[in-house]
Amino acid sequence: MSSVRVLVTGGAGFIGSHIVDRLVDLDHEVVVLDRRQPRADVQHVAGDVGDADAWLRAARGVDAVCHQAAKVGLGVDFGDVRSYVADNDGGTAAGLWALHHLRFGGRIVLASSMVVYGEGAYRCARHGPVRAAARSPVDLDAGRFEPRCAACDAELTPEPVDETAPVDPRNVYAATKLHQEHLCAAFGREHGVAVTMLRYHNVYGPRMPRDTPYAGVAAIFASQLAGGRPPKVFEDGRQTRNFIHVRDVARANVLALLAPAAIDGPLNIASDAPRTVLDLASALADAAGGGAPRPVIAGGYRLGDVRHVFASPARATEQLGFRADVPFETGVRDLLLSGSP
Repeated sequence: MSSVRVLVTGGAGFIGSHIVDRLVDLDHEVVVLDRRQPRADVQHVAGDVGDADAWLRAARGVDAVCHQAAKVGLGVDFGDVRSYVADNDGGTAAGLWALHHLRFGGRIVLASSMVVYGEGAYRCARHGPVRAAARSPVDLDAGRFEPRCAACDAELTPEPVDETAPVDPRNVYAATKLHQEHLCAAFGREHGVAVTMLRYHNVYGPRMPRDTPYAGVAAIFASQLAGGRPPKVFEDGRQTRNFIHVRDVARANVLALLAPAAIDGPLNIASDAPRTVLDLASALADAAGGGAPRPVIAGGYRLGDVRHVFASPARATEQLGFRADVPFETGVRDLLLSGSP
């Protein structure tokens, strides 16, 4: 297809930089809005996404917007609420305000997250599909980690969650990601603009932030191993997730940006095979070599975390032709070999 001009917010960051690289490799014109200098040789507007004037400078004349900039992770505690709302909700609102004033009519691809679902989908053997209630600190302190049926108290069986599942954010970060979706959807309806909301599952790979309270679990385990320490696994390690490599996530974004027909609405961006958190820690230790310390089941938990959430990627396959390509073992080795971002 002919070259398009794409604004990538957060284009110097973890996922954004991989999207920029892929767009450049395909000979598209890229503008990056980020406080930091991007790796690729592209037009750079230095600024914060909370600054509407920076958005006005960056978005003028673009055909599409790929909004990746966000504060991510569970954070330290609820004291982070103002910074999450300012960066994620405020930054998105500033951008949409700018796009409104620029009379933008292209397409928007939003980096959303599986955290908007809260707990994933569950089934009770007696009562069929049920919603899992929030886990109580009393149960978690006692080591009762699995959600149970509210009607019969039986342990529930997790199932893949699809895009029609009710949303139920269970921490501040999750609430801001859902609000980003709602703000973008409102903009899309009022301006006739398609908004593709890519609900990332657990992304890992090169350039992943490390040694920060906002890092993902894969980066935390990799940092522990690099320091000669065993990966410390919360709960019993049986929490289930989709782990997807950043190159696959970047490819999904480019497919959404360049698809002949724009996709409106949410898409799960996930691998086909869910893994446990202990699987991830063990695979990283295996990839680090025979002398690496083995994972330690530490117990404990993080308030606001969920037990099981993994996806059906069927709609992304149907709508975009997307399937995750990077094998889990290959991706884990890739993360370890990449070292520091």
